[in-house]
Amino acid sequence: MIRLHCTKKLLAKLPLTEDGRLRSRQNEPAVTGDDESPLCGWHANLLLLQRRQCVLFVHDTTRFPVFIPALKKADFAELDWHFRDGFMNTLLKVGAETQHMDAAEKLLAPLVCDNNCNRSVQGTLNQMGQELDFMLDYDQTSVTELAPYQTGAWLAERPCTVKGTRDCIWPGQAMLRLLERTYTGQEGDCHV
Repeated sequence: MIRLHCTKKLLAKLPLTEDGRLRSRQNEPAVTGDDESPLCGWHANLLLLQRRQCVLFVHDTTRFPVFIPALKKADFAELDWHFRDGFMNTLLKVGAETQHMDAAEKLLAPLVCDNNCNRSVQGTLNQMGQELDFMLDYDQTSVTELAPYQTGAWLAERPCTVKGTRDCIWPGQAMLRLLERTYTGQEGDCHV
């Protein structure tokens, strides 16, 4: 499973079961266990950009973003699918190679949502959301015209700071390193 820490705004929109899993209309394969993936901790926030509901995901450790624009009410039940699609395609846009994609595909698991949030990651989410809003205003672009995978890659190519560390993290590079460690069998810690 992949633990997704949602803001209250987003959690209110999600159709969840008692155990925090999404009620999807698609036939999902049965989950064989509740082991956390090395891709475990993610935070997500519901953004309202130009009166459109968008979701921005950020990985806790690497600060890698996944952006999903212009969601409708029915799309929230399929957030698991949207996340997988956005994650894999954003990886391609940041220059992931075959071994990265293979590792990511093996590590993807169903999302399990809760509202336990880390303020440092929420700060990164807010900063990325403000950068998106500024870009839309500055370029005078409609949110519906954004390429979501390219937008996620654009956000991944800027440095982020993490509470407790001196150096900046470059999200795109950090996610590729995490996938390389997983591919070579050196999984490491996935929690912040």
